[in-house]
Amino acid sequence: MPASVITPPGLTPHDGVREACDRIVQLLLLHLQKLVYNRGSPATADPPPRPVPFLDALRPHVRDLCVETLRLERKRFLWQHQLLGLLAVYSAPHCATDALFFLLTLARTQEELALATQLYAVLSSCLADLLPATVKTCVCQIHAGRLPEAQIAQLFRNLALVV
Repeated sequence: MPASVITPPGLTPHDGVREACDRIVQLLLLHLQKLVYNRGSPATADPPPRPVPFLDALRPHVRDLCVETLRLERKRFLWQHQLLGLLAVYSAPHCATDALFFLLTLARTQEELALATQLYAVLSSCLADLLPATVKTCVCQIHAGRLPEAQIAQLFRNLALVV
């Protein structure tokens, strides 16, 4: 178990503490889910939906969240994947395509790549034209020269595997 901010190396928390923390994180994610999906789409006469400051602050860190999710650590990657999905829906369409781009570019194993396809399955049910927008993001990143050759090759390998 990696050391964290809460426990020094070598110490493991009691199972009851783990379960309580798990429950708290699940409740926080459920609350975020309600905030994201209950926003609705504003009509012309409606006031704009209420912002979610936590997700607004997390938006510039999509790549970091993808990197951490791909580490596949215990339950944490499940929470991070769920958080990534909520952030992608909240900040659609750009955050959704960016998240898929990063997962497709950085995934090195089948298990990691499965996170990209799972995220796509969740997002495609509520975001129109997600696949073409994701392909466009990938192409734009390549044309902009933002990826080293090794990551371009990894992206193409992963795209070939999911197609």
